Amino acid sequence: MFTTTEQGQAIYQQVKDFIATQIEPIEAQFWQQCHELNPDGNWKSWQWPAAYEQLRQQAREAGLWNLFLPDDILGAGLSVTDYAPIAELTGRSLLAPHIFNCNAPDSGNMELLWRYGSSIQQDRWLTPLLAGKTRSVFCMTEPSVASSDATNMQATAVVEGDEIIINGSKWWSSGLGDPAVDLLIVMAHTPSEDKDRHHQHSMVLVPVNTAGVTIERMLKVFGDYDAPHGHGEVSFVDVRVPLDSFIGGPGMGFEIAQGRLGPGRIHHCMRCVGAAEKSLELAVGRGMTRTAFGKPLLQLGGNLERIAEARIKIDQARLLTLYAAQKMDSQGTKAALTEISAIKVVAPTMLQEVVDMAIQIYGGMGVCQDTMLPGFFAQARALRLADGPDEVHKTMIAKLELKRQGFSSKRK
Repeated sequence: MFTTTEQGQAIYQQVKDFIATQIEPIEAQFWQQCHELNPDGNWKSWQWPAAYEQLRQQAREAGLWNLFLPDDILGAGLSVTDYAPIAELTGRSLLAPHIFNCNAPDSGNMELLWRYGSSIQQDRWLTPLLAGKTRSVFCMTEPSVASSDATNMQATAVVEGDEIIINGSKWWSSGLGDPAVDLLIVMAHTPSEDKDRHHQHSMVLVPVNTAGVTIERMLKVFGDYDAPHGHGEVSFVDVRVPLDSFIGGPGMGFEIAQGRLGPGRIHHCMRCVGAAEKSLELAVGRGMTRTAFGKPLLQLGGNLERIAEARIKIDQARLLTLYAAQKMDSQGTKAALTEISAIKVVAPTMLQEVVDMAIQIYGGMGVCQDTMLPGFFAQARALRLADGPDEVHKTMIAKLELKRQGFSSKRK
Protein backbone atom coordinates (compact mmCIF):
# COMPACT_ATOMS: atom_id res chain seq x y z
CA MET A 1 0.00 0.00 0.00
CA PHE A 2 2.78 2.44 0.93
CA THR A 3 5.12 1.98 -2.01
CA THR A 4 8.05 4.28 -2.68
CA THR A 5 9.63 5.15 -6.01
CA GLU A 6 12.83 3.60 -7.30
CA GLN A 7 14.59 6.88 -6.58
CA GLY A 8 13.27 6.88 -3.02
CA GLN A 9 14.38 3.29 -2.50
CA ALA A 10 17.86 4.01 -3.87
CA ILE A 11 18.37 7.04 -1.63
CA TYR A 12 17.01 5.07 1.34
CA GLN A 13 19.72 2.44 0.83
CA GLN A 14 22.42 5.08 0.43
CA VAL A 15 21.35 6.80 3.66
CA LYS A 16 21.20 3.47 5.48
CA ASP A 17 24.73 2.59 4.37
CA PHE A 18 26.08 6.05 5.23
CA ILE A 19 24.63 5.94 8.74
CA ALA A 20 25.94 2.41 9.32
CA THR A 21 29.47 3.10 8.09
CA GLN A 22 30.08 6.79 8.85
CA ILE A 23 27.81 7.89 11.71
CA GLU A 24 27.02 5.00 14.05
CA PRO A 25 30.69 4.03 14.63
CA ILE A 26 31.58 7.51 15.91
CA GLU A 27 28.30 8.78 17.40
CA ALA A 28 28.98 7.97 21.06
CA GLN A 29 32.41 9.57 20.86
CA PHE A 30 30.96 12.56 18.98
CA TRP A 31 28.48 13.44 21.71
CA GLN A 32 31.10 12.93 24.39
CA GLN A 33 33.25 15.47 22.56
CA CYS A 34 30.29 17.84 22.44
CA HIS A 35 30.00 17.70 26.23
CA GLU A 36 33.75 18.26 26.62
CA LEU A 37 33.84 21.18 24.17
CA ASN A 38 30.70 22.84 25.57
CA PRO A 39 30.71 22.23 29.32
CA ASP A 40 28.23 24.91 30.38
CA GLY A 41 25.56 27.36 29.30
CA ASN A 42 28.03 29.88 27.87
CA TRP A 43 26.61 29.55 24.36
CA LYS A 44 28.97 32.17 22.90
CA SER A 45 31.82 29.66 23.07
CA TRP A 46 29.89 26.60 21.85
CA GLN A 47 31.31 24.67 18.92
CA TRP A 48 30.82 21.43 17.00
CA PRO A 49 33.50 18.72 16.97
CA ALA A 50 35.67 18.59 13.84
CA ALA A 51 33.84 15.47 12.63
CA TYR A 52 30.65 17.52 12.20
CA GLU A 53 31.73 19.45 9.10
CA GLN A 54 33.73 16.50 7.81
CA LEU A 55 30.64 14.26 7.81
CA ARG A 56 28.46 16.99 6.34
CA GLN A 57 30.91 17.42 3.49
CA GLN A 58 30.88 13.67 2.86
CA ALA A 59 27.07 13.70 2.79
CA ARG A 60 27.04 16.61 0.32
CA GLU A 61 29.50 14.86 -1.96
CA ALA A 62 27.40 11.70 -1.84
CA GLY A 63 24.27 13.63 -2.85
CA LEU A 64 22.61 12.92 0.50
CA TRP A 65 21.71 16.51 1.18
CA ASN A 66 18.44 18.45 1.67
CA LEU A 67 16.54 15.21 1.09
CA PHE A 68 13.40 16.61 2.74
CA LEU A 69 12.85 19.29 0.08
CA PRO A 70 10.47 18.20 -2.74
CA ASP A 71 12.40 20.16 -5.36
CA ASP A 72 14.30 18.41 -8.15
CA ILE A 73 17.02 21.07 -8.25
CA LEU A 74 17.36 22.40 -4.70
CA GLY A 75 16.57 19.10 -3.00
CA ALA A 76 16.13 15.45 -3.93
CA GLY A 77 12.65 15.95 -5.37
CA LEU A 78 11.19 13.26 -3.14
CA SER A 79 7.52 13.09 -2.23
CA VAL A 80 6.52 13.11 1.44
CA THR A 81 5.89 9.35 1.19
CA ASP A 82 9.33 8.78 -0.34
CA TYR A 83 11.08 10.83 2.31
CA ALA A 84 9.21 9.34 5.29
CA PRO A 85 11.21 6.06 5.50
CA ILE A 86 14.42 8.06 5.09
CA ALA A 87 13.38 10.27 8.01
CA GLU A 88 12.84 7.08 10.01
CA LEU A 89 16.42 6.01 9.28
CA THR A 90 17.82 9.35 10.44
CA GLY A 91 15.72 9.12 13.60
CA ARG A 92 17.78 6.13 14.73
CA SER A 93 20.59 8.61 15.37
CA LEU A 94 20.65 11.92 17.23
CA LEU A 95 23.36 13.12 14.84
CA ALA A 96 22.21 11.95 11.40
CA PRO A 97 19.58 14.67 10.71
CA HIS A 98 22.27 17.33 11.18
CA ILE A 99 24.70 15.55 8.88
CA PHE A 100 22.21 15.39 5.98
CA ASN A 101 21.09 19.03 6.51
CA CYS A 102 17.64 17.70 7.35
CA ASN A 103 17.41 18.72 11.02
CA ALA A 104 14.73 20.81 12.68
CA PRO A 105 14.12 23.68 12.77
CA ASP A 106 16.21 24.37 9.66
CA SER A 107 14.35 21.92 7.42
CA GLY A 108 11.01 23.54 8.26
CA ASN A 109 12.44 27.03 7.85
CA MET A 110 13.96 26.14 4.49
CA GLU A 111 10.69 24.67 3.25
CA LEU A 112 8.88 27.78 4.49
CA LEU A 113 11.23 30.07 2.53
CA TRP A 114 11.00 27.78 -0.50
CA ARG A 115 7.19 27.88 -0.48
CA TYR A 116 6.46 31.44 0.66
CA GLY A 117 9.64 33.52 0.48
CA SER A 118 10.23 36.18 -2.17
CA SER A 119 13.07 35.73 -4.65
CA ILE A 120 15.12 38.28 -2.71
CA GLN A 121 14.48 36.46 0.58
CA GLN A 122 15.39 33.15 -1.03
CA ASP A 123 18.65 34.52 -2.43
CA ARG A 124 19.68 36.03 0.88
CA TRP A 125 18.59 33.27 3.27
CA LEU A 126 17.43 30.09 1.55
CA THR A 127 20.51 29.66 -0.64
CA PRO A 128 23.04 29.68 2.25
CA LEU A 129 20.76 27.50 4.39
CA LEU A 130 20.52 24.91 1.63
CA ALA A 131 24.30 25.05 1.27
CA GLY A 132 24.73 24.44 5.00
CA LYS A 133 26.66 27.71 5.40
CA THR A 134 24.33 29.12 8.04
CA ARG A 135 21.66 28.00 10.51
CA SER A 136 18.24 29.38 11.44
CA VAL A 137 15.80 29.53 14.34
CA PHE A 138 12.00 29.63 14.54
CA CYS A 139 10.75 31.93 17.33
CA MET A 140 7.13 31.32 18.29
CA THR A 141 6.68 30.11 21.89
CA GLU A 142 6.57 32.79 24.60
CA PRO A 143 7.38 32.58 28.33
CA SER A 144 4.49 34.72 29.62
CA VAL A 145 1.46 33.16 27.90
CA ALA A 146 -0.08 29.75 27.27
CA SER A 147 1.47 29.20 23.87
CA SER A 148 -0.74 26.19 23.14
CA ASP A 149 -3.11 28.92 21.90
CA ALA A 150 -0.94 30.78 19.42
CA THR A 151 -3.38 33.70 19.31
CA ASN A 152 -2.22 34.48 22.87
CA MET A 153 1.19 35.68 21.74
CA GLN A 154 2.19 39.09 23.04
CA ALA A 155 5.24 39.79 20.88
CA THR A 156 4.36 42.41 18.28
CA ALA A 157 5.51 43.20 14.75
CA VAL A 158 4.06 46.61 13.95
CA VAL A 159 4.46 48.52 10.69
CA GLU A 160 5.88 52.02 11.02
CA GLY A 161 6.62 53.68 7.72
CA ASP A 162 8.93 51.43 5.73
CA GLU A 163 10.01 49.42 8.78
CA ILE A 164 8.69 46.65 11.01
CA ILE A 165 9.22 47.21 14.74
CA ILE A 166 9.38 44.04 16.85
CA ASN A 167 8.97 43.88 20.63
CA GLY A 168 8.56 40.87 22.90
CA SER A 169 10.18 37.72 24.24
CA LYS A 170 10.43 34.19 22.87
CA TRP A 171 11.79 30.99 24.34
CA TRP A 172 12.37 27.37 23.44
CA SER A 173 13.84 28.75 20.24
CA SER A 174 15.64 25.62 19.11
CA GLY A 175 19.08 25.91 17.52
CA LEU A 176 19.70 29.34 19.04
CA GLY A 177 23.04 28.24 20.46
CA ASP A 178 24.47 26.98 17.17
CA PRO A 179 27.62 28.95 16.31
CA ALA A 180 26.47 29.26 12.68
CA VAL A 181 23.05 30.83 13.41
CA ASP A 182 22.40 34.01 11.40
CA LEU A 183 18.62 34.11 10.97
CA LEU A 184 15.59 34.24 13.25
CA ILE A 185 12.10 33.71 11.84
CA VAL A 186 9.87 35.49 14.34
CA MET A 187 6.11 35.02 14.56
CA ALA A 188 4.43 38.01 16.19
CA HIS A 189 1.15 39.89 16.53
CA THR A 190 0.42 42.46 13.80
CA PRO A 191 -2.88 44.04 14.93
CA SER A 192 -5.42 44.88 12.23
CA GLU A 193 -9.05 45.89 12.74
CA ASP A 194 -9.87 44.84 9.18
CA LYS A 195 -8.81 41.18 9.56
CA ASP A 196 -10.12 38.17 11.49
CA ARG A 197 -8.28 36.61 14.45
CA HIS A 198 -6.31 34.25 12.23
CA HIS A 199 -4.89 37.09 10.11
CA GLN A 200 -3.47 39.13 12.99
CA HIS A 201 -0.03 37.51 13.06
CA SER A 202 3.01 37.67 10.83
CA MET A 203 6.33 35.95 10.22
CA VAL A 204 9.32 38.24 10.04
CA LEU A 205 12.92 37.57 8.97
CA VAL A 206 15.31 39.01 11.55
CA PRO A 207 19.11 38.73 11.32
CA VAL A 208 20.36 37.58 14.72
CA ASN A 209 22.81 40.50 14.97
CA THR A 210 20.09 43.16 14.55
CA ALA A 211 20.15 45.92 17.17
CA GLY A 212 17.69 45.16 19.98
CA VAL A 213 17.96 41.37 19.65
CA THR A 214 19.38 39.82 22.83
CA ILE A 215 19.95 36.13 23.45
CA GLU A 216 19.17 36.01 27.16
CA ARG A 217 20.10 32.42 28.01
CA MET A 218 20.06 28.79 26.97
CA LEU A 219 17.51 26.47 28.55
CA LYS A 220 18.27 23.00 29.86
CA VAL A 221 16.13 20.03 28.83
CA PHE A 222 16.15 17.54 31.71
CA GLY A 223 19.41 19.08 32.92
CA ASP A 224 21.15 19.11 29.51
CA TYR A 225 21.86 22.21 27.42
CA ASP A 226 21.80 20.17 24.18
CA ALA A 227 24.93 22.02 23.12
CA PRO A 228 25.95 23.21 20.63
CA HIS A 229 22.43 23.23 19.16
CA GLY A 230 20.62 24.54 22.21
CA HIS A 231 17.19 25.89 23.02
CA GLY A 232 17.20 29.52 24.05
CA GLU A 233 15.32 32.55 25.28
CA VAL A 234 15.60 35.70 23.18
CA SER A 235 14.22 39.21 23.65
CA PHE A 236 13.34 41.87 21.08
CA VAL A 237 13.37 45.54 22.12
CA ASP A 238 12.43 48.02 19.39
CA VAL A 239 14.00 45.78 16.77
CA ARG A 240 13.73 47.44 13.36
CA VAL A 241 13.88 45.56 10.08
CA PRO A 242 12.82 46.61 6.54
CA LEU A 243 9.20 46.16 5.45
CA ASP A 244 10.22 43.48 2.98
CA SER A 245 11.20 41.26 5.93
CA PHE A 246 7.59 40.02 6.17
CA ILE A 247 7.23 36.52 4.73
CA GLY A 248 4.17 36.56 2.48
CA GLY A 249 3.03 39.90 3.91
CA PRO A 250 1.55 41.07 7.24
CA GLY A 251 -1.15 38.86 8.72
CA MET A 252 -0.07 35.73 6.85
CA GLY A 253 1.60 34.02 9.82
CA PHE A 254 -0.99 31.36 10.60
CA GLU A 255 -1.46 30.31 7.00
CA ILE A 256 2.29 29.97 6.54
CA ALA A 257 2.68 28.14 9.86
CA GLN A 258 0.28 25.42 8.74
CA GLY A 259 2.17 24.99 5.49
CA ARG A 260 5.42 24.72 7.47
CA LEU A 261 4.18 22.30 10.09
CA GLY A 262 2.41 19.75 7.86
CA PRO A 263 5.44 18.07 6.27
CA GLY A 264 7.51 18.82 9.36
CA ARG A 265 5.22 16.72 11.53
CA ILE A 266 5.68 13.76 9.18
CA HIS A 267 9.44 14.18 9.55
CA HIS A 268 9.27 14.44 13.35
CA CYS A 269 6.99 11.42 13.66
CA MET A 270 9.02 9.18 11.37
CA ARG A 271 12.15 10.12 13.28
CA CYS A 272 10.26 9.03 16.41
CA VAL A 273 9.62 5.67 14.77
CA GLY A 274 13.31 5.33 13.96
CA ALA A 275 14.34 6.23 17.50
CA ALA A 276 11.84 3.69 18.85
CA GLU A 277 13.25 0.97 16.57
CA LYS A 278 16.75 1.73 17.85
CA SER A 279 15.51 1.70 21.45
CA LEU A 280 13.80 -1.67 20.94
CA GLU A 281 16.99 -3.12 19.45
CA LEU A 282 18.95 -1.87 22.45
CA ALA A 283 16.41 -3.37 24.85
CA VAL A 284 16.48 -6.77 23.16
CA GLY A 285 20.28 -6.82 22.98
CA ARG A 286 20.60 -5.90 26.64
CA GLY A 287 17.82 -8.18 27.78
CA MET A 288 19.20 -11.26 26.04
CA THR A 289 22.83 -10.81 27.12
CA ARG A 290 22.34 -9.87 30.80
CA THR A 291 21.20 -12.47 33.30
CA ALA A 292 19.54 -12.26 36.68
CA PHE A 293 18.30 -15.09 38.86
CA GLY A 294 19.79 -17.54 36.37
CA LYS A 295 17.87 -16.30 33.33
CA PRO A 296 18.20 -13.66 30.60
CA LEU A 297 16.43 -10.49 31.67
CA LEU A 298 13.85 -10.77 28.91
CA GLN A 299 12.65 -14.08 30.32
CA LEU A 300 11.86 -12.54 33.69
CA GLY A 301 8.56 -11.04 34.72
CA GLY A 302 6.53 -9.62 31.85
CA ASN A 303 9.50 -8.49 29.77
CA LEU A 304 8.67 -10.62 26.73
CA GLU A 305 5.20 -9.11 26.64
CA ARG A 306 6.74 -5.64 26.85
CA ILE A 307 8.88 -6.38 23.81
CA ALA A 308 5.79 -7.56 21.92
CA GLU A 309 3.85 -4.45 22.93
CA ALA A 310 6.70 -2.24 21.74
CA ARG A 311 6.74 -3.96 18.34
CA ILE A 312 2.97 -3.49 17.99
CA LYS A 313 3.11 0.20 18.96
CA ILE A 314 6.01 0.97 16.61
CA ASP A 315 4.35 -0.66 13.63
CA GLN A 316 1.03 1.04 14.35
CA ALA A 317 2.70 4.45 14.55
CA ARG A 318 4.65 3.83 11.34
CA LEU A 319 1.57 2.78 9.40
CA LEU A 320 -0.46 5.75 10.61
CA THR A 321 2.35 8.17 9.71
CA LEU A 322 2.81 6.67 6.26
CA TYR A 323 -0.94 6.90 5.73
CA ALA A 324 -0.79 10.61 6.62
CA ALA A 325 2.16 11.10 4.26
CA GLN A 326 0.40 9.38 1.39
CA LYS A 327 -2.77 11.39 1.96
CA MET A 328 -0.76 14.62 1.94
CA ASP A 329 0.85 13.63 -1.36
CA SER A 330 -2.40 12.59 -3.02
CA GLN A 331 -4.91 15.08 -1.55
CA GLY A 332 -2.95 17.91 0.02
CA THR A 333 -2.21 18.98 3.59
CA LYS A 334 -5.72 20.29 4.28
CA ALA A 335 -7.29 16.91 3.51
CA ALA A 336 -4.88 15.20 5.92
CA LEU A 337 -5.42 17.44 8.97
CA THR A 338 -6.93 14.65 11.07
CA GLU A 339 -4.11 12.25 10.25
CA ILE A 340 -1.42 14.88 10.82
CA SER A 341 -2.80 15.67 14.29
CA ALA A 342 -3.24 11.98 15.04
CA ILE A 343 0.39 11.09 14.32
CA LYS A 344 1.57 14.07 16.35
CA VAL A 345 -0.18 12.50 19.36
CA VAL A 346 0.66 8.87 18.61
CA ALA A 347 4.33 8.90 17.58
CA PRO A 348 5.97 10.87 20.44
CA THR A 349 3.85 9.03 23.02
CA MET A 350 4.81 5.70 21.47
CA LEU A 351 8.50 6.66 21.55
CA GLN A 352 8.27 7.76 25.16
CA GLU A 353 6.73 4.40 26.14
CA VAL A 354 9.22 2.30 24.16
CA VAL A 355 12.23 4.23 25.49
CA ASP A 356 10.91 3.96 29.03
CA MET A 357 10.67 0.19 28.61
CA ALA A 358 14.22 0.05 27.24
CA ILE A 359 15.53 2.14 30.13
CA GLN A 360 13.90 -0.29 32.57
CA ILE A 361 15.62 -3.22 30.86
CA TYR A 362 18.97 -1.44 31.00
CA GLY A 363 18.70 -0.49 34.64
CA GLY A 364 21.00 2.28 35.88
CA MET A 365 22.94 2.44 32.62
CA GLY A 366 19.74 3.43 30.84
CA VAL A 367 19.60 6.85 32.47
CA CYS A 368 23.24 7.86 31.97
CA GLN A 369 25.17 9.12 28.97
CA ASP A 370 26.45 5.67 28.00
CA THR A 371 23.41 5.01 25.78
CA MET A 372 21.23 7.10 23.47
CA LEU A 373 18.15 6.36 25.58
CA PRO A 374 18.12 9.56 27.68
CA GLY A 375 18.40 11.63 24.49
CA PHE A 376 15.56 9.72 22.89
CA PHE A 377 13.42 10.10 26.02
CA ALA A 378 14.00 13.87 26.13
CA GLN A 379 13.15 14.05 22.43
CA ALA A 380 9.89 12.16 22.94
CA ARG A 381 8.76 14.12 25.99
CA ALA A 382 9.57 17.47 24.40
CA LEU A 383 7.74 16.56 21.18
CA ARG A 384 4.55 16.01 23.15
CA LEU A 385 4.68 19.80 23.66
CA ALA A 386 6.42 21.07 20.52
CA ASP A 387 4.33 21.96 17.46
CA GLY A 388 1.21 21.89 19.63
CA PRO A 389 0.62 19.81 22.78
CA ASP A 390 -1.27 16.52 22.68
CA GLU A 391 -4.43 18.15 24.01
CA VAL A 392 -4.63 20.68 21.17
CA HIS A 393 -4.25 17.97 18.56
CA LYS A 394 -6.87 15.77 20.21
CA THR A 395 -9.27 18.71 20.24
CA MET A 396 -8.58 19.28 16.54
CA ILE A 397 -9.24 15.61 15.75
CA ALA A 398 -12.51 15.68 17.69
CA LYS A 399 -13.71 18.86 15.94
CA LEU A 400 -12.90 17.43 12.53
CA GLU A 401 -14.71 14.21 13.41
CA LEU A 402 -17.83 16.09 14.52
CA LYS A 403 -17.74 18.10 11.32
CA ARG A 404 -17.32 14.93 9.27
CA GLN A 405 -20.45 13.54 10.88
CA GLY A 406 -22.45 16.72 10.31
CA PHE A 407 -22.27 18.29 13.78
CA SER A 408 -20.85 21.58 14.95
CA SER A 409 -18.24 21.60 17.71
CA LYS A 410 -19.11 25.19 18.71
CA ARG A 411 -20.75 25.69 22.08
CA LYS A 412 -24.23 27.15 22.04
